[in-house]
Amino acid sequence: MSDGAIERRRFLAGMGLGAIGGLATGTFGIRSLAPEPASARKWEPTTDRKVRFGIIGYGTCQFGAKFGFQDHPNVEIVAVSDLFPERREGLAKECRCEKTYESLEVLVKDPKIEAVFLATDAPQHARHAILALEHGKHVLTAVPAVWGSIEEAEQLVETVKKTGLKYMMAETSCYRPDCYAMRQIYRAGGFGRLVYSEGEYFHYITEPIPSYKGWRIGAPPLWYPTHSTAYYIWVTGKRFTSVSCTGFRGERAEYRPGGNRYENPFADEVALFETTEGGISRMLMGKSVRGKTIETGRVFGERGWMDGMNYAGALEKLPDISVPPIPPSVPAGGHGGSHGPIAHEFVSAILEDREPLVNVYEALAMTVPGIVAHRSALREGERLKVPQFGP
Repeated sequence: MSDGAIERRRFLAGMGLGAIGGLATGTFGIRSLAPEPASARKWEPTTDRKVRFGIIGYGTCQFGAKFGFQDHPNVEIVAVSDLFPERREGLAKECRCEKTYESLEVLVKDPKIEAVFLATDAPQHARHAILALEHGKHVLTAVPAVWGSIEEAEQLVETVKKTGLKYMMAETSCYRPDCYAMRQIYRAGGFGRLVYSEGEYFHYITEPIPSYKGWRIGAPPLWYPTHSTAYYIWVTGKRFTSVSCTGFRGERAEYRPGGNRYENPFADEVALFETTEGGISRMLMGKSVRGKTIETGRVFGERGWMDGMNYAGALEKLPDISVPPIPPSVPAGGHGGSHGPIAHEFVSAILEDREPLVNVYEALAMTVPGIVAHRSALREGERLKVPQFGP
């Protein structure tokens, strides 16, 4: 054996790595985590009060009925609404509700309704949320919180503050097992400051997904950022401070000049953010990578890192990383079993008179950076400041 090989082996041994197989055998201290699903954990009721809900929206994804409010023991569905009669009737059937309204504008005037779930088109989320809040309703909205408008973000914050009502954004990544575990471990000191983090939302499509008035056609990718940005904002509770972003120009007709209402040429966008911890975060939304549809992320800190459900770090005794239990009648649902926990968190926040975990400030911290990132991409990666919305 050569002197070089001997020295290399001594170096590896000194580092505690041993042979190359050290990674596979766990020499690095990598732990594969297996939290108990929310639907499998025991839930204990604390009250028999029912929150009276209105559900709005039953479009392509039919999200109005997918989050399980109609199955929650502390919910009464008072009425539902969709602009299209056949969808309205379908939503009423799924929610086992007899009362329907032809529009959200009419539904929010019903004094019996305490809270609404807005499963409407993204360009209207802020307007619909503000209208519902002004009519005295607590609001859960599908993502994103606002659609390309920082001015609407400011208006939304002011309305939430003025009304004092509950506002929550239904970001599914927050209740995926890996992202939720990262959040718990971060708060227990298992990562320290994050040096680097990544969030990825790949959604390969060969043609635009059907949408109300075609709002999805050619939309700026990072105007829909929250499935990615949750892997830093939700995990840490910290913020992005600036961004430089690059876009990948799409070849389909909707990305060519005049092909969409947004004058957007990009099918994919990758953003590099600076964080309040002094770290770097890479967040992307992409539609061009053939066959790839996934929402995922990774975090790398001074005291540990996590990729998927694998953790390696200085924290020996891990906190409870399982998503909180939900009533057994409520299905965990899609997007990694996140739908049921989101609905339960919103209902619980109302019953307990507390802030929802994904409140307006967290929602905008996940949403607004993507708006600024798209502006940066249009300016060939110019680094731009990200506005802050504090409590």
